[in-house]
Amino acid sequence: MKKFWITTLGCKINQYESESIRQRWEQMGFELALNDAQAHEVVVNSCAVTSSALRDLRQLVRGINRRNPEADIVITGCAAQVFAEELKELPGVSEVIPQERKADILRLGDDYKAKSNGESSDGLTIFQPFEVKDYQRARAVVKVQDGCSHRCTYCIVPITRGPSVSRKGQDIISEIQRLLDAGFREMVISGINLSHYGREFKEHSDFWDLMERIEKEFGAEWGGKARLRISSLEPGQLKERALEIFTSSKLICPQLHLSLQSGDNSVLKRMGRGHYKAEDALLFVEKLSKIWPVFGLGADILTCFPGETEEEFNNTLEFCRKLPLTYAHVFPYSIRPGTAAAKMKGQLPSLIKKERGAKLRALVEDKKQNFLQKISKLDSLNVLFQDKDKGICEFYSTCELENSFEGTVPRELVKVVPVKVLDDKLLVRPFEP
Repeated sequence: MKKFWITTLGCKINQYESESIRQRWEQMGFELALNDAQAHEVVVNSCAVTSSALRDLRQLVRGINRRNPEADIVITGCAAQVFAEELKELPGVSEVIPQERKADILRLGDDYKAKSNGESSDGLTIFQPFEVKDYQRARAVVKVQDGCSHRCTYCIVPITRGPSVSRKGQDIISEIQRLLDAGFREMVISGINLSHYGREFKEHSDFWDLMERIEKEFGAEWGGKARLRISSLEPGQLKERALEIFTSSKLICPQLHLSLQSGDNSVLKRMGRGHYKAEDALLFVEKLSKIWPVFGLGADILTCFPGETEEEFNNTLEFCRKLPLTYAHVFPYSIRPGTAAAKMKGQLPSLIKKERGAKLRALVEDKKQNFLQKISKLDSLNVLFQDKDKGICEFYSTCELENSFEGTVPRELVKVVPVKVLDDKLLVRPFEP
């Protein structure tokens, strides 16, 4: 029996697509190997968002080839869309399947290889036929949108994934139902740019219309028993309609993740993100605090964009100090080929990138610790455990059990009592009425 292995780099969308490939291949009679060293075929689902992602990909492929020189290595994903010629030269690589034809891999073997060298499946202008009915992780991802039609000057994603495409609402509803039936009690509603959801539909429907539809379908039955997270939102999406949805929802976790990027409006404009102001996010979270007295707040922050002055950086630092952040992903800017920012003057040296990144991370870490102290005083939390002793609560903070579960880890949300802050997480115990 042919054995395969899939390695996934990058975002939740890649995770979702890899899971879809795994389920389809197993359905067709192929066996998932214990690791890449035992596989006949290894699929590497790649990322290209940063320069380090490409470096990690090269190292990964060489390592797979050393461990298993007989394996056919197939590279797909965002890096395969842009760096195909370079990736073909890596040892052990038999195929490079670009992002636009990733769904062809669902066909397996000679079928997808023949297709990959011929007619395009047009995956950059239609929603590719990925779907899941199970997940190998405790939390399931539900992909609702792909691509991006807004070309930020630093971002390679529109090149690697193409323009925005949206998934039909009924397909999303059906997938959520399948996952609930399979026992999943937390799902992440994910896309590359959720603010573009529904733009191409004849009857225009935006992301908040989709969330309202999901709520109507599942809220009454599953409120309090299952929950939804939203992967990432742009500040420009956070207006009165968003507040209405958050106010009425019985399913959405009290936690948001913002694609903020910078707290300085001049930098945002150079980034091609002048469609919102940094202060928009601050005003929204102030209103949100009246609906959610306690909530988790994360953000993506890109520091050292070309030409970022000390004053502009300090504006971002001060803005992050004002935001009630509970965590953040801080990235130093890296040049991505084919983007407008790659040709901009004022590229900053690596030493400044390290210094500014460290200052932002230190600030965020202090805020994270303060938030953990705050929620450690709550009467209870609801945790989805990902292994025998660790999980995440509704606020997206890591929780660890005093004593590990014996036997199978429950998929249900577990009510726990906070005990104390332990390093970067909460120590908890099961709630006893």
